[in-house]
Amino acid sequence: MQRSRLAATLVAAATALGTAGVLTTTADAQAGTTDLDTAWYASAPYLMPQDNNPPDPVAVMKATGQKAFQLAFILAPDGGGCSPTWDGTTALSDDAAVADAIGKIRDNGGDISVSVGGYGGTKLGQTCDTADATAAAYQQVITKYKLKAIDFDLEEPEYEDTAAIANELGAAKKLQADNPGLFVSVTMPGTSAGTGWFGTQLLDQAKSIGFSPANFSIMPFDGGFNGADSQVSALEAFHGLLQSHLGWDSDTAYAHEGFSGMNGKSDSAEIFNVSDFQTVYDYATSHHLGRFTFWSVNRDRPCVGTTDNGVCSNVDQKDWDFTKFTTRFAGATPPAG
Repeated sequence: MQRSRLAATLVAAATALGTAGVLTTTADAQAGTTDLDTAWYASAPYLMPQDNNPPDPVAVMKATGQKAFQLAFILAPDGGGCSPTWDGTTALSDDAAVADAIGKIRDNGGDISVSVGGYGGTKLGQTCDTADATAAAYQQVITKYKLKAIDFDLEEPEYEDTAAIANELGAAKKLQADNPGLFVSVTMPGTSAGTGWFGTQLLDQAKSIGFSPANFSIMPFDGGFNGADSQVSALEAFHGLLQSHLGWDSDTAYAHEGFSGMNGKSDSAEIFNVSDFQTVYDYATSHHLGRFTFWSVNRDRPCVGTTDNGVCSNVDQKDWDFTKFTTRFAGATPPAG
């Protein structure tokens, strides 16, 4: 999943998140966590709090009713090492923009999950020597932000590195055991066959170590997809893979399957309109899928004065139209108007 970034985005983040004044402290971000139903973590859309002209999360919450967001991404440091950073550049101890966003969300009755990995940068599974070391790095993030949910977004090139994936899945299993009740999702590329060879190897690795997350989600875009019908077909194919590789019956496979879409124009110029999301949403709810999310809230707005795919969707929509689907998936009704 390509993650476009803007120049001087840290300044834009400070402006959009209102951090020009006194920044919320990390302690404030940790305090007052909200007890949300698990459905909110299963519906949390991705939000980059430091890059891609981040919107005010509270404004999005008020407009849509959405209560949880998937903050992206935790990576290894750009210079190497086994310590968690935001986007490879900001150590947890230096974090300000993310802590401010978390504080605002929680102060308004919401909560966050954190996504580790993504398309760009170096992943901790690649730089940490063992699964235990990888888990220890991620545990710092869970402890600092008092997380109740975490997402493992496993993509290229880590996705094709057997040792790295073993570290990530081993870490995910350990974190799940060490943090009772932690909602763990695994996100991977999607293909017309559900997922590719590396994806099936990932499923086999998870089974071999006895790891079962809340869901495995595919990203059916940037792979020759054309609208909702092709995405639904991929999800149905992935359902079959979950049955054949993990030994689940049909209902269990659907309950542990997730959709992670891309709203608007994808990086490979595929188009997913609001109507396409409606079709996939109807499939997801009728088959009782375990997760429905998308990349990203930063681009869930019409393009005005720019066609930058990182900050707007390049399709006909109103602000936050796509986020309203995740609100509905959590069982809530978006505000009228």
